[in-house]
Amino acid sequence: MARIAGVDLPRDKRVEIGLTYIYGIGLSRSKQIIADTGVNPDTRVKELSDADIAALRAEIEGNYQVEGDLRRWEGLNIKRLVDIGTYRGRRHRMGLPVRGQRTRTNARTRRGRRQTVAGKKKAPGK
Repeated sequence: MARIAGVDLPRDKRVEIGLTYIYGIGLSRSKQIIADTGVNPDTRVKELSDADIAALRAEIEGNYQVEGDLRRWEGLNIKRLVDIGTYRGRRHRMGLPVRGQRTRTNARTRRGRRQTVAGKKKAPGK
């Protein structure tokens, strides 16, 4: 089992896709890492040799910020925005979209599903 940066890579996937299971590594960065280490991107994770795994681990740990360090860095950046009271920091604190999206409709990912108000009376007509 290949374990890189504290993540067990899925055994039956290609190395190129398996590396994307590490937080902070997407497909383009995965391709770059594979090109730098010289590992064949078509091999499956379970077919990797110990030397290949060591090369991938050394490349990732030496040149990229991933997993816990990256999450901590992002958390500190958000905390800094909240502490100094910027517009983006207030949006983070309120749990609303930060990057200018509309909130009158949509925005369900940030706001969550809203409960309807039951038994609300209509105002009497004149």
